[in-house]
Amino acid sequence: MDFQVFLTSILKIEREPLLADLAHQIMVPPERIELLKKVNIQENNPKKAAVLILLYPKNNRTHLVLIERNSYLGVHSSQIAFPGGKVEVNDPSVAFTALRETQEEIGVEMNKVSIIKAFTEVYIPPSNFMVFPFLGYVNEELQFNPEPREVASVIELSIENFLDERLVVTKEMNTSYSNSIRVPAFKIKEYYVWGATAMILSEVKEVLKKII
Repeated sequence: MDFQVFLTSILKIEREPLLADLAHQIMVPPERIELLKKVNIQENNPKKAAVLILLYPKNNRTHLVLIERNSYLGVHSSQIAFPGGKVEVNDPSVAFTALRETQEEIGVEMNKVSIIKAFTEVYIPPSNFMVFPFLGYVNEELQFNPEPREVASVIELSIENFLDERLVVTKEMNTSYSNSIRVPAFKIKEYYVWGATAMILSEVKEVLKKII
């Protein structure tokens, strides 16, 4: 997708209705759907986090960026994710959290990012986080500066490749809710992207498919 075409499509993206659970469930195994039906999210009082779905030009084509998290003792160790993190007490908004965390994790300055819209939040039962995604863009090519304590690698993906249906696969894996389960995932380069990140990507994908 030519980046200038993307820029002229921003208003359409802003106005496009979100599919929420209909898009999320494309990337959720039936077992997890049933599990989530039994969860009282309000009663669990989840912590808040925010992530940034960042679009930017590279060789005049529109790209998005993901990160590979470092290995650590935690449920999200080594996973593929959007830049983002926990909402801190002093953050004035969850959108600010997404921008702050993106600057801290991959070195993209907050003041260079324009937020287009919020996408549908996703609840993560294992860590009891409610994740608030925001779609934004930078109007220039980027040189990423990943924080080595948090980020193992930066993954860049063109929108053309992202929209290729062949990226959606099913992979057998162990999860927090079941062992040896077949899970829908995006196969991006050598990485499998599943769980909350895949659910968010699915909603973004459905929006972009309608406006391109």
